[in-house]
Amino acid sequence: MPPPKKSKTGLIVTLSVIGGLVVLGGCGVLVAGIASVGSTTESSATGHSPAAKAPEKTAPAEKPVEKEKAKPAEKEKGPEGDVKITGCTVNSMTTWPDADVEIVNHSGEKANYIISVEFVNAEGTRFGEGMAATNNLAPGQKSVQKAQGLEKASGKVTCKVTDVSRYPSP
Repeated sequence: MPPPKKSKTGLIVTLSVIGGLVVLGGCGVLVAGIASVGSTTESSATGHSPAAKAPEKTAPAEKPVEKEKAKPAEKEKGPEGDVKITGCTVNSMTTWPDADVEIVNHSGEKANYIISVEFVNAEGTRFGEGMAATNNLAPGQKSVQKAQGLEKASGKVTCKVTDVSRYPSP
């Protein structure tokens, strides 16, 4: 009589649990990265940036995040001067807002950018936010990215840049 066939149920369950943990860990890292972005700069849908209002923040000592409080006459300096909103629309199918974000690297080295955008309704109430990012942007190079909101919008919407993080590419 041949020996009974071994079941592979235990192996399948173990691999499924490990795969699920890897996916959850990746999501946790993504959420932690998004949550660590604060607010420093505003930009209207026309791309004009008033002075920064939030206090200066820094990242770990190994890779400092460049932050500068911009004065109206100096708005082209620092990471905030590298970013402007070139479009602010609401998708007619989804009714979700989005912002077209133009990034031009004015620093002297290749850089990565993370930009936070808020969506404000006609009454001035913030109702959503989105993010845009680009990596390995060479000095003088331009990148156009989309910051997508996931909240339903109606009426006039204004898009404002709330944070710009620029750090050297590895």
